[in-house]
Amino acid sequence: MPLERIVLTTARSLRPAGLGVLLAATTCLAGLTPTSVWAEDASSSVASASMDQRIDRMVDRGIEFLRTRGQSDEGAFSGETGAAVTGLCVRAILEHRPEAAKADPVIAKALKYLESKVQPDGGIYATGSKHRNYETTTAAMALNRANEDGRYDSQLDRAKAFLKDIQWDEEEGAKPSDTAYGGAGYGSHSRPDLSNTAFLIEALRDLGTDAQDESIQKALMFVSRTQNLPQEGNDTDHADKIGDGGFYYTPAAGGQSKAGESANGGLRSYGSMTYAGLKSMIYAGLTQDDPRVNAALDFIRKHYTLDNNPGMGAQGQYYYYHTFAKALDVAELEVVETTDSGSRDWRADLVDKLESVQQEDGSWVNRDAERWMEGDRQLVTAYCLLALKHVRK
Repeated sequence: MPLERIVLTTARSLRPAGLGVLLAATTCLAGLTPTSVWAEDASSSVASASMDQRIDRMVDRGIEFLRTRGQSDEGAFSGETGAAVTGLCVRAILEHRPEAAKADPVIAKALKYLESKVQPDGGIYATGSKHRNYETTTAAMALNRANEDGRYDSQLDRAKAFLKDIQWDEEEGAKPSDTAYGGAGYGSHSRPDLSNTAFLIEALRDLGTDAQDESIQKALMFVSRTQNLPQEGNDTDHADKIGDGGFYYTPAAGGQSKAGESANGGLRSYGSMTYAGLKSMIYAGLTQDDPRVNAALDFIRKHYTLDNNPGMGAQGQYYYYHTFAKALDVAELEVVETTDSGSRDWRADLVDKLESVQQEDGSWVNRDAERWMEGDRQLVTAYCLLALKHVRK
């Protein structure tokens, strides 16, 4: 599917610096009035300002919830998965208020909690954790956002090495032909999956790892095997059974999709994993000319919605909003040409949605499906705050 059917252009290509002046001069030379040009610019500026104000209101309320009602005495925002939720909450707050890393006692307490989870092997996780990759990736990205003065350089270097070490590769006895190869699970002895691998790729890139680094390219092999797209890196038995360009949970250990299987044994694609797959491919250096990226965008065009997590209903809906915003922002898309409803400004759509479901106390929570901890207000609020960071132009 050619990309021009999907997209979509970047904000830079839509409105480069000085474009309004150039258009105005051109229309005047042609004997036309530039009024409409200036009116369009003014209207766009007003709309952008209004959008920012709405985002600011949601962000202020969400952060206030986390600061006043979301933290334990020891500094954790949720102890259920060790450092993971706390890492997400810290990163979410700092994305909007970077100065809080030095000035906010709530953040100071949370950072101290994360520091207490740094292990001798370089990982950042609770002792005995079964979620070492998830905890370390989210905690490392939080510490990295607070690292303007370099105080976490040593811990972050060791965390990066730890993440590469627990990736499924030759050290775990995996070969490039193995379906687990390149992936990350909750820990090195857990079956790898796309969600954990997406966190791994994002964290490594956040910590300065180049897209062509061996660890990223190994991870890309795993990501490609989670896409329903034959002959483009997916050499598993499931590759051509559905072929819709979307992504599923894992090809390892026989393969699994949280959305179930088709009648012919195919692993069904679903929304949150498709956006996670798209984001991961772009972080791994693929461009919009790559057939894997085009196929993912085609799935998105056909299944665009914010009413649910396509293929999963209400399950994982806020994780979906989080990956939706990150992926479309990283892909530099401004508009999605959907099959059912034409051109969609995804940023405006997401702002409308998150505004409509924010709770009175400023939090967000999944009232329809608590699976994957989405009954946890701290976790879900972090998802939404992170999504809003990517909504802001």
